[in-house]
Amino acid sequence: MDLKEIQNLIKFVAKSGASEVKLEMGDVKITIRTGESHKGETTIVQQIPVSAPAPQAPVAAQSAQPTGDTPEAPAETSDDSKYITIKSPIIGTFYRKPSPDKPVFVEVGQTINQGDVLCVIEAMKLFNEIESEVSGKIVKVLVDDASPVEFDQPLFLVDPS
Repeated sequence: MDLKEIQNLIKFVAKSGASEVKLEMGDVKITIRTGESHKGETTIVQQIPVSAPAPQAPVAAQSAQPTGDTPEAPAETSDDSKYITIKSPIIGTFYRKPSPDKPVFVEVGQTINQGDVLCVIEAMKLFNEIESEVSGKIVKVLVDDASPVEFDQPLFLVDPS
Protein backbone atom coordinates (compact mmCIF):
# COMPACT_ATOMS: atom_id res chain seq x y z
CA MET A 1 0.00 0.00 0.00
CA ASP A 2 1.55 3.30 -1.06
CA LEU A 3 1.24 6.74 0.53
CA LYS A 4 -1.43 7.96 -1.90
CA GLU A 5 -3.68 4.96 -1.10
CA ILE A 6 -3.23 5.61 2.64
CA GLN A 7 -4.12 9.29 2.17
CA ASN A 8 -7.24 8.34 0.18
CA LEU A 9 -8.20 5.86 2.90
CA ILE A 10 -7.83 8.58 5.56
CA LYS A 11 -10.05 10.95 3.58
CA PHE A 12 -12.64 8.21 3.01
CA VAL A 13 -12.75 7.27 6.71
CA ALA A 14 -13.06 10.94 7.71
CA LYS A 15 -16.02 11.42 5.33
CA SER A 16 -17.72 8.20 6.46
CA GLY A 17 -18.05 9.38 10.05
CA ALA A 18 -16.35 6.29 11.51
CA SER A 19 -14.36 7.05 14.65
CA GLU A 20 -11.74 4.32 14.18
CA VAL A 21 -10.72 1.88 11.45
CA LYS A 22 -8.05 -0.79 11.75
CA LEU A 23 -6.61 -2.45 8.66
CA GLU A 24 -4.06 -5.24 8.56
CA MET A 25 -2.57 -6.31 5.22
CA GLY A 26 0.47 -8.54 5.08
CA ASP A 27 3.23 -6.91 7.10
CA VAL A 28 1.48 -3.51 7.45
CA LYS A 29 -0.95 -2.57 10.19
CA ILE A 30 -2.85 0.74 9.87
CA THR A 31 -5.11 2.38 12.45
CA ILE A 32 -7.05 5.52 11.51
CA ARG A 33 -8.85 7.47 14.22
CA THR A 34 -11.15 10.44 13.59
CA GLY A 35 -13.80 12.24 15.58
CA GLU A 36 -14.52 15.26 17.74
CA SER A 37 -11.83 14.42 20.27
CA HIS A 38 -9.21 14.58 17.50
CA LYS A 39 -8.59 17.64 15.33
CA GLY A 40 -8.16 16.13 11.88
CA GLU A 41 -7.01 12.56 11.49
CA THR A 42 -4.46 10.39 13.23
CA THR A 43 -2.80 7.57 11.36
CA ILE A 44 -0.56 4.94 12.88
CA VAL A 45 1.36 2.64 10.54
CA GLN A 46 3.31 -0.23 12.06
CA GLN A 47 5.47 -2.88 10.45
CA ILE A 48 4.79 -6.31 11.92
CA PRO A 49 6.79 -9.52 11.36
CA VAL A 50 6.15 -11.16 7.99
CA SER A 51 6.05 -14.61 9.61
CA ALA A 52 2.80 -13.77 11.44
CA PRO A 53 -0.09 -15.11 9.29
CA ALA A 54 -2.68 -13.98 11.87
CA PRO A 55 -3.39 -10.55 10.26
CA GLN A 56 -4.86 -12.35 7.24
CA ALA A 57 -7.56 -14.02 9.35
CA PRO A 58 -9.39 -10.87 10.60
CA VAL A 59 -9.62 -9.45 7.07
CA ALA A 60 -10.92 -12.77 5.71
CA ALA A 61 -13.34 -13.15 8.61
CA GLN A 62 -14.72 -9.68 7.99
CA SER A 63 -15.26 -10.37 4.27
CA ALA A 64 -16.82 -13.73 4.97
CA GLN A 65 -19.13 -12.45 7.69
CA PRO A 66 -22.34 -12.41 5.63
CA THR A 67 -22.35 -16.21 5.54
CA GLY A 68 -25.30 -16.49 7.89
CA ASP A 69 -23.22 -17.29 10.97
CA THR A 70 -24.53 -14.09 12.50
CA PRO A 71 -28.32 -13.79 12.67
CA GLU A 72 -29.81 -10.61 11.28
CA ALA A 73 -31.14 -8.37 14.04
CA PRO A 74 -34.76 -7.21 13.86
CA ALA A 75 -35.43 -3.50 13.51
CA GLU A 76 -35.71 -1.46 16.70
CA THR A 77 -39.10 0.23 16.24
CA SER A 78 -42.25 -1.65 17.19
CA ASP A 79 -43.84 -1.14 13.73
CA ASP A 80 -40.81 -2.67 12.07
CA SER A 81 -40.29 -5.47 14.62
CA LYS A 82 -41.55 -8.12 12.19
CA TYR A 83 -38.92 -7.10 9.61
CA ILE A 84 -35.36 -8.34 9.27
CA THR A 85 -32.62 -5.74 8.96
CA ILE A 86 -29.88 -6.46 6.46
CA LYS A 87 -26.70 -4.73 7.63
CA SER A 88 -23.45 -3.75 5.95
CA PRO A 89 -20.71 -6.36 6.45
CA ILE A 90 -17.99 -3.79 5.58
CA ILE A 91 -17.24 -0.08 5.60
CA GLY A 92 -17.38 1.57 2.19
CA THR A 93 -19.60 3.38 -0.30
CA PHE A 94 -23.09 1.94 -0.90
CA TYR A 95 -24.35 1.61 -4.48
CA ARG A 96 -27.78 0.34 -5.51
CA LYS A 97 -26.70 -0.28 -9.15
CA PRO A 98 -23.84 -2.33 -10.61
CA SER A 99 -22.94 0.70 -12.79
CA PRO A 100 -24.50 4.13 -13.47
CA ASP A 101 -26.20 2.99 -16.70
CA LYS A 102 -27.71 -0.20 -15.23
CA PRO A 103 -30.97 -0.63 -13.25
CA VAL A 104 -30.93 -0.97 -9.45
CA PHE A 105 -30.42 -4.45 -7.98
CA VAL A 106 -33.65 -4.38 -5.91
CA GLU A 107 -36.67 -2.10 -5.58
CA VAL A 108 -39.01 -1.58 -2.61
CA GLY A 109 -41.77 -4.20 -2.86
CA GLN A 110 -39.61 -6.65 -4.80
CA THR A 111 -39.47 -10.27 -3.62
CA ILE A 112 -35.94 -11.55 -3.04
CA ASN A 113 -34.43 -14.96 -2.39
CA GLN A 114 -31.48 -15.97 -0.29
CA GLY A 115 -28.29 -15.32 -2.28
CA ASP A 116 -29.75 -12.51 -4.44
CA VAL A 117 -27.44 -9.50 -4.84
CA LEU A 118 -28.98 -6.48 -3.09
CA CYS A 119 -26.28 -3.85 -3.65
CA VAL A 120 -22.55 -3.33 -3.96
CA ILE A 121 -20.25 -1.67 -1.44
CA GLU A 122 -17.03 -0.16 -2.72
CA ALA A 123 -14.13 -0.51 -0.32
CA MET A 124 -10.57 0.38 -1.32
CA LYS A 125 -11.47 0.41 -5.04
CA LEU A 126 -13.03 -3.07 -4.84
CA PHE A 127 -16.75 -3.56 -5.46
CA ASN A 128 -18.20 -6.15 -3.06
CA GLU A 129 -21.59 -7.65 -3.93
CA ILE A 130 -23.83 -7.86 -0.87
CA GLU A 131 -26.11 -10.89 -1.04
CA SER A 132 -29.29 -11.49 0.92
CA GLU A 133 -29.12 -13.99 3.75
CA VAL A 134 -32.93 -14.25 3.85
CA SER A 135 -35.85 -14.58 1.47
CA GLY A 136 -38.70 -12.12 1.60
CA LYS A 137 -39.90 -8.78 0.32
CA ILE A 138 -37.92 -5.51 0.39
CA VAL A 139 -39.86 -3.11 2.62
CA LYS A 140 -37.44 -0.19 2.79
CA VAL A 141 -34.02 0.90 1.52
CA LEU A 142 -32.35 2.66 4.47
CA VAL A 143 -29.34 4.20 2.69
CA ASP A 144 -29.12 6.65 -0.22
CA ASP A 145 -27.24 5.60 -3.34
CA ALA A 146 -23.51 6.53 -3.36
CA SER A 147 -23.51 7.18 0.40
CA PRO A 148 -20.76 6.07 2.78
CA VAL A 149 -21.77 3.22 5.09
CA GLU A 150 -20.18 1.86 8.25
CA PHE A 151 -19.71 -1.70 9.38
CA ASP A 152 -23.01 -3.11 10.74
CA GLN A 153 -25.06 -0.14 9.47
CA PRO A 154 -28.63 -1.13 8.49
CA LEU A 155 -29.11 -1.14 4.69
CA PHE A 156 -32.49 -2.79 4.00
CA LEU A 157 -35.64 -3.88 5.82
CA VAL A 158 -37.00 -7.22 4.60
CA ASP A 159 -40.40 -8.77 5.38
CA PRO A 160 -39.65 -12.51 5.68
CA SER A 161 -43.31 -13.59 5.49
